Amino acid sequence: MKTAILGPAQRAEALARMAERELDVLVVGSGVVGAGTALDAATRGLCTGLVEARDWASGTSSRSSKLIHGGLRYLEMLDFALVREALKERGLLLQRLAPHLVKPVPFLYPLQHKGWERWYAGSGVALYDGMSVSSGHGRGLPVHRHLSHKRALQVAPCLKKDALVGALQYYDAQMDDARYVATLVRTAAAYGAQVANRARVVGFLREGERVVGARVEDVEGGTEYEIRAQQIVNATGVWTDDTQALIGERGQFHVRASKGIHLVVPKDRIHSTTGLILRTEKSVLFVIPWGRHWIVGTTDTDWDLDKAHPAASSADIDYLLGHVNEVLATPLTRDDVEGVYAGLRPLLAGESDATSKLSREHTVAHPVPGLVVVAGGKYTTYRVMAKDAVDEAVHGLDRRVAECVTEDVPLVGAEGYKALWNARARIAARTGLHVARIEHLLNRYGSLAEELLELVVADPSLGEPLTAADDYLRAEAVYACTHEGARHLDDVLTRRTRISIETFDRGTRSAREVAELMAPALGWDDAQIEKEITHYQKRVEAERESQRQPDDLTADAARLGAPDIVPLQG
Repeated sequence: MKTAILGPAQRAEALARMAERELDVLVVGSGVVGAGTALDAATRGLCTGLVEARDWASGTSSRSSKLIHGGLRYLEMLDFALVREALKERGLLLQRLAPHLVKPVPFLYPLQHKGWERWYAGSGVALYDGMSVSSGHGRGLPVHRHLSHKRALQVAPCLKKDALVGALQYYDAQMDDARYVATLVRTAAAYGAQVANRARVVGFLREGERVVGARVEDVEGGTEYEIRAQQIVNATGVWTDDTQALIGERGQFHVRASKGIHLVVPKDRIHSTTGLILRTEKSVLFVIPWGRHWIVGTTDTDWDLDKAHPAASSADIDYLLGHVNEVLATPLTRDDVEGVYAGLRPLLAGESDATSKLSREHTVAHPVPGLVVVAGGKYTTYRVMAKDAVDEAVHGLDRRVAECVTEDVPLVGAEGYKALWNARARIAARTGLHVARIEHLLNRYGSLAEELLELVVADPSLGEPLTAADDYLRAEAVYACTHEGARHLDDVLTRRTRISIETFDRGTRSAREVAELMAPALGWDDAQIEKEITHYQKRVEAERESQRQPDDLTADAARLGAPDIVPLQG
């Protein structure tokens, strides 16, 4: 299959092509659901477009717990259908669709009561494993095991001795959520979808009652396009209600935003060979292995302020530190925190006021002819949501359309990944890079790593690590612009890499080096480089200031002190 390249020229061409002729389906929003919907439609042979107001995964889909999981806690809520569906998807992603991006991760569940709790929790985890295997896609992970108090402390020496009487260990999976979405978009483009980021829908085209297209503004250049489509899919997550308002119609359901924040701390601050899952009074708390770091999260609070830049307050950080320190022998302090990020979950509003009790199910509706809305759900089940959205859109097309095939369509980079993994030592010898660097590239790009290695062959300096973020090669900053649609410094430091949360300086020390690497690919002059750096520094300072504020209202006001994006030079 030909690999799609998403550089500046391809973006401009995609916008022009979408405006040239009527599409079958135009997808609005490129979080994981929108990107998955574009892939589903394209692989059914539909003429498909995808537009995104900011960057791929710039909302919820880059700010999750980065887990692909069945949702163990939903078993306790007796939501067996959701868990079964998610476990099937987890197995598909691990084994068939994205083995280069989705990896197993172990979790330890400390038991605090003798006798009944081991039986109760053990039954739940056993059911979890059993449902995974019965889905037909669950044999890729080890089954759970029971641990004594002594053995649990050997596996996780970080725990206080009196914080547990024993433990259970089970497996789920994880991925880099933003990288996964970028790969989804490239896969959709490889199958013929026209895709463009920084392209905002500012209105819909109507013919009588029917929606027949959208007015799309190129945020970078200011040009407005009329893109006509037989069906439009609104996959804008927490912005669903805002997008619905553009057609002047009340939605058939309401989407509420729930804020979840996460802390990132260095690996050496928590001495453990396994992740942790802890109960809180409201939900659960995860301590998740993340390369040379840990991710600690999450919170679950109602949010009705700025959706584009949800802010973590000082109270949010204290909440997470307080709960995780209840079980840690060596407590974490604020000085241990490298990064903080906040995201919003799109929840279907229900009867309960507590966001932790709102539905994680998804729904699809056809509020007016020509417009389909998909909302709710969870990251793990994005493919099912996409299938349901396209199935609904197909009802509005006046021809027979093929069934969904994405269960059998691996993402770009999956094909050949395992063979290259087996040959990683040989690739290292051939390229002169350390084998650890090759493993890093393979686990982020799969077989597409060969494209980055070609950049290094052409310019050996790109094989060097970034000076202030040495987990990443200089080639990755260039590749993000030439192949993955990155348009701004923030795109690379925050989503194509995770430098913004994996370094104590939040990426400010890497900003100049990365901007200068991006400049040739994007045609920036010195003035634009300076604009990008200044903007990024202001964004980081605004986030730091928001995290010093006592509550959501003051944190939101502080975060809004930095502008959203940098216009390209005019």
